[in-house]
Amino acid sequence: MTMHIVCSDMEGVYTPEIWIGVAEKTGIPELRLTTRDISDYNVLMKKRLSILAEHKITIHDIQEVVAGMAPLPGAFEFLNWLRSRMPVIIVSDTYTQFAGPLMEKLGWPTLFCHTLTIGEDGAVLDYNLRQPDAKRETVHALKRLNYDIIAIGDSYNDISMLQEADAGILFNPPETVTAEYPQFPVARDYAAVQDRISRLLGP
Repeated sequence: MTMHIVCSDMEGVYTPEIWIGVAEKTGIPELRLTTRDISDYNVLMKKRLSILAEHKITIHDIQEVVAGMAPLPGAFEFLNWLRSRMPVIIVSDTYTQFAGPLMEKLGWPTLFCHTLTIGEDGAVLDYNLRQPDAKRETVHALKRLNYDIIAIGDSYNDISMLQEADAGILFNPPETVTAEYPQFPVARDYAAVQDRISRLLGP
Protein backbone atom coordinates (compact mmCIF):
# COMPACT_ATOMS: atom_id res chain seq x y z
CA MET A 1 0.00 0.00 0.00
CA THR A 2 1.35 3.43 -0.97
CA MET A 3 1.74 5.85 1.93
CA HIS A 4 1.77 9.55 1.13
CA ILE A 5 3.08 12.63 2.89
CA VAL A 6 2.57 16.22 1.78
CA CYS A 7 5.57 18.55 2.02
CA SER A 8 4.38 22.09 1.54
CA ASP A 9 5.76 25.59 1.61
CA MET A 10 4.23 28.04 4.10
CA GLU A 11 4.33 31.62 2.78
CA GLY A 12 2.32 32.02 -0.39
CA VAL A 13 0.56 28.69 0.22
CA TYR A 14 -1.01 29.06 3.68
CA THR A 15 0.06 32.53 4.81
CA PRO A 16 0.94 35.89 3.31
CA GLU A 17 4.60 36.72 2.79
CA ILE A 18 6.01 37.90 6.13
CA TRP A 19 8.65 40.13 4.57
CA ILE A 20 6.06 41.90 2.45
CA GLY A 21 4.13 42.59 5.65
CA VAL A 22 7.29 44.03 7.20
CA ALA A 23 7.84 46.16 4.09
CA GLU A 24 4.32 47.57 4.31
CA LYS A 25 4.69 48.29 8.03
CA THR A 26 8.10 49.99 7.70
CA GLY A 27 7.61 51.63 4.31
CA ILE A 28 10.81 50.02 2.97
CA PRO A 29 10.01 48.74 -0.54
CA GLU A 30 13.22 46.67 -0.83
CA LEU A 31 11.87 44.32 1.84
CA ARG A 32 9.09 43.31 -0.53
CA LEU A 33 11.56 41.15 -2.45
CA THR A 34 10.96 37.44 -1.85
CA THR A 35 12.00 34.10 -3.33
CA ARG A 36 9.48 34.85 -6.08
CA ASP A 37 11.85 37.62 -7.19
CA ILE A 38 15.35 36.41 -6.24
CA SER A 39 16.11 32.74 -6.77
CA ASP A 40 19.30 32.67 -4.64
CA TYR A 41 18.09 32.52 -1.03
CA ASN A 42 21.45 33.45 0.46
CA VAL A 43 21.66 36.60 -1.67
CA LEU A 44 18.12 37.50 -0.62
CA MET A 45 18.75 37.00 3.11
CA LYS A 46 22.00 38.97 3.12
CA LYS A 47 20.15 41.85 1.46
CA ARG A 48 17.40 41.64 4.09
CA LEU A 49 19.86 41.58 7.00
CA SER A 50 21.64 44.63 5.60
CA ILE A 51 18.34 46.53 5.35
CA LEU A 52 17.31 45.54 8.89
CA ALA A 53 20.64 46.76 10.27
CA GLU A 54 20.55 50.02 8.29
CA HIS A 55 17.05 50.88 9.52
CA LYS A 56 17.51 49.43 13.03
CA ILE A 57 14.56 47.06 12.64
CA THR A 58 14.57 44.46 15.44
CA ILE A 59 13.08 41.01 15.86
CA HIS A 60 10.41 42.61 18.05
CA ASP A 61 9.32 44.86 15.18
CA ILE A 62 9.00 41.84 12.90
CA GLN A 63 7.16 39.77 15.51
CA GLU A 64 4.67 42.60 15.96
CA VAL A 65 3.93 42.45 12.23
CA VAL A 66 3.53 38.66 12.26
CA ALA A 67 1.23 38.77 15.29
CA GLY A 68 -1.16 40.93 13.27
CA MET A 69 -1.18 38.63 10.24
CA ALA A 70 -3.75 35.95 9.42
CA PRO A 71 -3.57 32.85 7.23
CA LEU A 72 -4.76 33.21 3.65
CA PRO A 73 -8.54 32.86 3.21
CA GLY A 74 -9.42 29.16 3.15
CA ALA A 75 -5.94 28.02 4.24
CA PHE A 76 -7.05 26.63 7.61
CA GLU A 77 -9.83 24.58 6.03
CA PHE A 78 -7.57 23.36 3.21
CA LEU A 79 -4.86 22.30 5.66
CA ASN A 80 -7.42 20.42 7.75
CA TRP A 81 -8.64 18.68 4.59
CA LEU A 82 -5.07 17.62 3.80
CA ARG A 83 -4.33 16.43 7.34
CA SER A 84 -7.47 14.30 7.37
CA ARG A 85 -6.03 12.31 4.47
CA MET A 86 -2.29 12.07 5.13
CA PRO A 87 0.52 13.57 7.23
CA VAL A 88 1.52 17.11 6.28
CA ILE A 89 4.86 18.78 6.94
CA ILE A 90 5.26 22.48 6.24
CA VAL A 91 8.83 22.90 5.00
CA SER A 92 9.63 26.59 4.97
CA ASP A 93 12.49 29.05 4.69
CA THR A 94 10.94 31.07 7.49
CA TYR A 95 12.33 31.15 11.03
CA THR A 96 11.20 29.79 14.38
CA GLN A 97 11.30 33.32 15.80
CA PHE A 98 8.72 34.43 13.20
CA ALA A 99 6.32 31.61 12.65
CA GLY A 100 4.63 30.95 16.01
CA PRO A 101 1.56 33.22 15.71
CA LEU A 102 0.73 31.94 12.22
CA MET A 103 1.26 28.31 13.22
CA GLU A 104 -1.15 28.82 16.11
CA LYS A 105 -3.79 30.21 13.75
CA LEU A 106 -3.31 27.18 11.47
CA GLY A 107 -3.77 24.69 14.33
CA TRP A 108 -0.06 24.04 15.02
CA PRO A 109 0.89 21.95 11.97
CA THR A 110 4.35 20.39 11.88
CA LEU A 111 6.88 22.98 10.69
CA PHE A 112 10.46 22.43 9.53
CA CYS A 113 12.27 25.77 9.19
CA HIS A 114 15.40 27.74 10.13
CA THR A 115 16.53 29.92 13.05
CA LEU A 116 17.93 33.42 13.52
CA THR A 117 20.78 34.71 15.65
CA ILE A 118 19.39 37.57 17.74
CA GLY A 119 21.46 40.11 19.66
CA GLU A 120 20.70 41.22 23.21
CA ASP A 121 19.14 44.39 21.83
CA GLY A 122 16.86 42.42 19.51
CA ALA A 123 18.95 43.04 16.40
CA VAL A 124 18.76 40.27 13.79
CA LEU A 125 22.44 39.41 13.42
CA ASP A 126 22.43 36.33 11.20
CA TYR A 127 20.37 33.46 9.82
CA ASN A 128 21.10 29.79 10.40
CA LEU A 129 19.89 27.27 7.84
CA ARG A 130 18.69 23.98 9.30
CA GLN A 131 20.70 22.40 6.46
CA PRO A 132 21.60 23.37 2.90
CA ASP A 133 18.75 22.81 0.42
CA ALA A 134 16.57 21.82 3.38
CA LYS A 135 13.37 21.44 1.37
CA ARG A 136 14.85 18.93 -1.06
CA GLU A 137 16.66 17.11 1.73
CA THR A 138 13.42 16.74 3.70
CA VAL A 139 11.73 15.07 0.74
CA HIS A 140 14.77 12.88 0.10
CA ALA A 141 14.80 11.68 3.72
CA LEU A 142 11.09 10.88 3.73
CA LYS A 143 11.39 8.94 0.48
CA ARG A 144 14.02 6.77 2.16
CA LEU A 145 11.31 5.90 4.71
CA ASN A 146 9.19 4.57 1.81
CA TYR A 147 6.74 7.47 1.59
CA ASP A 148 5.47 8.89 -1.67
CA ILE A 149 5.81 12.67 -1.46
CA ILE A 150 3.40 15.25 -2.82
CA ALA A 151 5.09 18.67 -2.73
CA ILE A 152 3.34 22.04 -2.94
CA GLY A 153 5.16 25.35 -3.42
CA ASP A 154 4.97 28.68 -5.15
CA SER A 155 8.49 30.09 -5.53
CA TYR A 156 11.99 29.47 -6.81
CA ASN A 157 13.11 28.11 -3.44
CA ASP A 158 10.48 25.35 -3.70
CA ILE A 159 11.63 23.99 -7.05
CA SER A 160 14.21 21.49 -5.74
CA MET A 161 11.56 20.13 -3.35
CA LEU A 162 9.08 19.70 -6.19
CA GLN A 163 11.74 18.07 -8.38
CA GLU A 164 12.65 15.58 -5.66
CA ALA A 165 9.03 14.70 -4.84
CA ASP A 166 6.99 12.00 -6.53
CA ALA A 167 4.49 14.69 -7.54
CA GLY A 168 4.94 18.45 -7.44
CA ILE A 169 2.30 21.17 -7.62
CA LEU A 170 2.88 24.90 -8.07
CA PHE A 171 0.34 26.90 -6.09
CA ASN A 172 -0.51 30.29 -7.57
CA PRO A 173 3.10 30.97 -8.67
CA PRO A 174 4.37 34.04 -10.53
CA GLU A 175 4.54 33.77 -14.30
CA THR A 176 8.34 33.75 -14.21
CA VAL A 177 8.31 30.47 -12.28
CA THR A 178 5.68 28.80 -14.46
CA ALA A 179 7.58 29.83 -17.59
CA GLU A 180 10.85 28.36 -16.32
CA TYR A 181 9.33 25.16 -14.90
CA PRO A 182 6.45 24.17 -17.20
CA GLN A 183 6.72 20.52 -16.12
CA PHE A 184 4.82 21.24 -12.91
CA PRO A 185 1.02 21.55 -12.91
CA VAL A 186 -0.31 24.87 -11.64
CA ALA A 187 -3.21 25.29 -9.22
CA ARG A 188 -4.60 28.79 -8.71
CA ASP A 189 -6.78 28.02 -5.68
CA TYR A 190 -7.25 25.41 -2.95
CA ALA A 191 -10.09 23.67 -4.79
CA ALA A 192 -7.75 23.00 -7.72
CA VAL A 193 -5.08 21.59 -5.37
CA GLN A 194 -7.67 19.35 -3.70
CA ASP A 195 -8.82 18.08 -7.08
CA ARG A 196 -5.28 17.26 -8.20
CA ILE A 197 -4.37 15.56 -4.93
CA SER A 198 -7.59 13.55 -4.94
CA ARG A 199 -6.69 12.29 -8.42
CA LEU A 200 -3.18 11.43 -7.26
CA LEU A 201 -4.52 9.42 -4.32
CA GLY A 202 -7.06 7.61 -6.44
CA PRO A 203 -10.17 5.82 -5.17
